[in-house]
Amino acid sequence: MMMIGSSFLVYTAANFTRKSVPPPISRFMAGYSISFCKTFHNGLFHQIRKSLVGVANLAHTSSHDYSTAVSDGTFKASDLQVKLAKPDQLQKKPDVGNLIFGKCFTDHMFTAEWEKPTGWGPPKISPLEPLRIHPAAKVLHYAIELFEGMKAYRGSDGKIRLFRPDLNMIRLLQGARRSMLPSFDPLEFVECMKRLIKIEEEWIPHSETSSLYIRPTFIGTDPSLGVALSNHAMLFVILCPVGPYFATGFKPVSLFADPSYVRAWPGGCGDTKLGANYAPTVFVQKTAEAAGLQQVLWLYGEDNQLTEVGTMNIFVFMKNEKGERELITPPLNGLILPGVTRQSILDLAREWKDFKVTERTITMKEVIQAQKEKRLLEVFGAGTACIVCPVSAISFQGTKYDIPTSEQESPVYQKFLKQLSDIYYGHISHPWGVLVD
Repeated sequence: MMMIGSSFLVYTAANFTRKSVPPPISRFMAGYSISFCKTFHNGLFHQIRKSLVGVANLAHTSSHDYSTAVSDGTFKASDLQVKLAKPDQLQKKPDVGNLIFGKCFTDHMFTAEWEKPTGWGPPKISPLEPLRIHPAAKVLHYAIELFEGMKAYRGSDGKIRLFRPDLNMIRLLQGARRSMLPSFDPLEFVECMKRLIKIEEEWIPHSETSSLYIRPTFIGTDPSLGVALSNHAMLFVILCPVGPYFATGFKPVSLFADPSYVRAWPGGCGDTKLGANYAPTVFVQKTAEAAGLQQVLWLYGEDNQLTEVGTMNIFVFMKNEKGERELITPPLNGLILPGVTRQSILDLAREWKDFKVTERTITMKEVIQAQKEKRLLEVFGAGTACIVCPVSAISFQGTKYDIPTSEQESPVYQKFLKQLSDIYYGHISHPWGVLVD
């Protein structure tokens, strides 16, 4: 795979095809300039080159062609307007040991507003407050909205790091493309977020089981009814200190697999992080909990292909029929969200060369057969919020299949968790860890 001008040659199962890439993504990935290196510290410039295949997959637009879209200009970090909270507006920092994911927010937020035809207004950092939008705003009626999930970590050396923000920016711009929201320069946006994080630095937990969760959100705010382009938009960022994503911590979870529920389908938007993808999953999650299970294993097709688990990408580690140890994850075929943690696990595994690494379709029939033949070693989910989550059992068509993930002498999921955590918290120097300075 290679990049030519502002386009990628993207490999699909059928052939190589040229896909147009939005101008901000093209600039972001193809710049390779001195200013780019200065903006992204700690070797991220070199990582862009190394992970180009995975990154290009993130920019793959499946069956959709957005070649007609144009750049909408950008806001600039140099224009950032900062209004700090007054002393009486500052909140008490929470006890790290009692953090509940997504419940406690920091004192400040970032906003940038866009409207047609004037474009982007100045970016702002201000005290956290409710959004002011019209009740007819398109986000409220037609779900013109998308978001990202990122984290900032306080390292053992006291330094603050982001993890592979380049991949989040590419995915965010692709989601904006799919929702017909305006584009922007991702370099400028990351610099704005760094400034916000520096202001809220004391909110970052002094703990290696906690972090500062970063939630960039992009919404259509056009105050008009009717399914159409939004001529007004708002990009905002809120922050919250978090501990483990699941209340059970890093303990294995059990899965509810029911083929009558589908998360994504060909030609849909399952490969973008749109809020509309998540609302319909709440009912299924509650159905799983009512059955005494903790998460949903999303299946697709008559052959019951594994796609995702809860809000995570899924990995299966097994001995294949040739006796080889193989790490398998579903391919980025339009049904799968191109997770940053997913890509990182694949990159690490290929670098280690300890076992075969495959992106391919895997079905419940294959998983069940491997489980019965005692070739199934581990199943785990992966995502920014949870990092890595082991699976203990899958309930499918009235049968519970126990997964020996935690019974392995040296589980591979723990190896991934340790390596990623070491990068997050600065125990090892790695280009994926981007300093906030």
